[in-house]
Amino acid sequence: MIGTWAGFVLARFGRFKGFTLYTGMINAPLVIPEVIQGISLLLLFVALEQMFGWPKGRGMVTIWIGHVMLCVSYVAIIVQSRVKEMNKSLEEAALDLGATPLKVFFVVTLPLISQALLSGWLLSFTLSIDDLVLSAFLSGPGSTTLPLVVFSRVRLGLNPEMNALATLFITAVTIGVIVVNRMMIARERRRVADMKAAFAVA
Repeated sequence: MIGTWAGFVLARFGRFKGFTLYTGMINAPLVIPEVIQGISLLLLFVALEQMFGWPKGRGMVTIWIGHVMLCVSYVAIIVQSRVKEMNKSLEEAALDLGATPLKVFFVVTLPLISQALLSGWLLSFTLSIDDLVLSAFLSGPGSTTLPLVVFSRVRLGLNPEMNALATLFITAVTIGVIVVNRMMIARERRRVADMKAAFAVA
């Protein structure tokens, strides 16, 4: 959600005051090494805990914040590129017919950028579930992530549990790709059929 709004602002609001700073903040996680991000966030959370008492140690909240910061940039760039190339005529027509800007966004704009949102979600999920560095810095006792568990066990040697886990992941990804591919093909066929029917009526 944060990445979607960030990309929408970059694509539609032009060069507003503070645009350069805003763009730099969005793109910074793309160029800053994860080790630097992890250390910076760790120092920030320690300082916040000393000053305000929040967050209480490192745990799922700090891991979640770190992963959000890592993934926002990728989602924002994907959404920004899709919104920029989108034709505004449908939105303008909806506004002319009396729809409010908020309704236009949810009824017209959101469906048009749905593929970009899905791509951003899949990329964020992949980055988050694969991340080891940020999780290592931001996790604490009683909270861990799957990559940390795998890494700690692999250091002691491969075992059947890790092999089974890898097999499950590969199977799940393969099935997901096949299902999504079939859905996209079916959707494209329906779109082509609808266009042919519309031209035939015209």
